Amino acid sequence: MENRRQSGSYQGSRSNQGNGNNGISRSNQGMGNNQANGNNTANGNAQDASTKVITGKVRFSYVSVWEPKSVKGGDAKYSVSIIIPKTDKKTLADIQTAIEVAKEQGAAKFGGRIPANLKLPLRDGDLERPDDAVYAGSYFINANSAEKPGIVDRHVKPIMDRDEFYSGCYGRASLSFYTFNSGGNKGVACWLRNLMKLADGEPLSGRATPGSDFGMFSAEAFEDEEGQSDLDFLN
Repeated sequence: MENRRQSGSYQGSRSNQGNGNNGISRSNQGMGNNQANGNNTANGNAQDASTKVITGKVRFSYVSVWEPKSVKGGDAKYSVSIIIPKTDKKTLADIQTAIEVAKEQGAAKFGGRIPANLKLPLRDGDLERPDDAVYAGSYFINANSAEKPGIVDRHVKPIMDRDEFYSGCYGRASLSFYTFNSGGNKGVACWLRNLMKLADGEPLSGRATPGSDFGMFSAEAFEDEEGQSDLDFLN
């Protein structure tokens, strides 16, 4: 299952697809491609509050937020793929607005005129991943950054245990959008700011979490009817 997920556009155009699905681990894969030159502008347009979006509840895939990783020899970056339900109209509208603002802010990069064929970061899972149930009824977007994102729990306390934030869990993301024009590639990319975990989910790596393996057990489960521990045989 871990071999399948990647980036996309709101219009669902396959021509905008950057990162393939050819056997690269979801939990380790970076988000190169449209964002490859993002760190040149991440401290510019991306920091403008008008292009900042804090999502509703989304699902995270291809999580690579603990250590930066390089894709195809590019700069090492932190990255994550964000799966957004199509029912979350507010988040989608906020992203669309931020993309349009980023276009206007970055028009100078395109000689003052915004190209019609810009690569866009928001893509349609139903069109680009029709055989993948995880993307059904959703849009998805890749975000990356040269700087490590802050990662917190629902109480805004830092998450230190790397096993707690993984491909398949749910949460919110703080994102910004900026334009790029480099090497013939022109478009709008997504900068990863911060992440909040809200809930666990089925790991998309195929690896079970400790909670799913041992959640049925508790301290009381080791006491039999005579009050003796199931572990007494070790004594």
